[in-house]
Amino acid sequence: MLDHIGFPVSDFERSLAFYKKALEPLGLELIVELPRETAGGNAHAGFGRKGRAQFWIGTGSALRGRLHVAFEAGSRPQVDAFHAAALRAGASDNGKPGLRPQYHPHYYGAFVLDPDGHNIEAVCRAP
Repeated sequence: MLDHIGFPVSDFERSLAFYKKALEPLGLELIVELPRETAGGNAHAGFGRKGRAQFWIGTGSALRGRLHVAFEAGSRPQVDAFHAAALRAGASDNGKPGLRPQYHPHYYGAFVLDPDGHNIEAVCRAP
């Protein structure tokens, strides 16, 4: 059901250091760090297991709103349908459906802001 979750932090370096230490006993490790230079001026870090980042922290507008939740989609057409349905239901566009290979080679996602400003995403990782 959920692909990943993320939220903004006020001090990225402090939060990165905190989560590295706090999540280690759970077997969760830093999988990927996207520095500001490669991520449009915002920094992001993804933690998880077995090479799959499912818990994210970040800065700036990429993690707008209060929370970021990504729902797993079974296909790219489902991602497209989610985006269209969410817009019809009153959401604001926060990223049209498309490939985002900086996250994963086959990452196809779409983002909307719900009525409360939460960043809601649907993502398909299949080729």
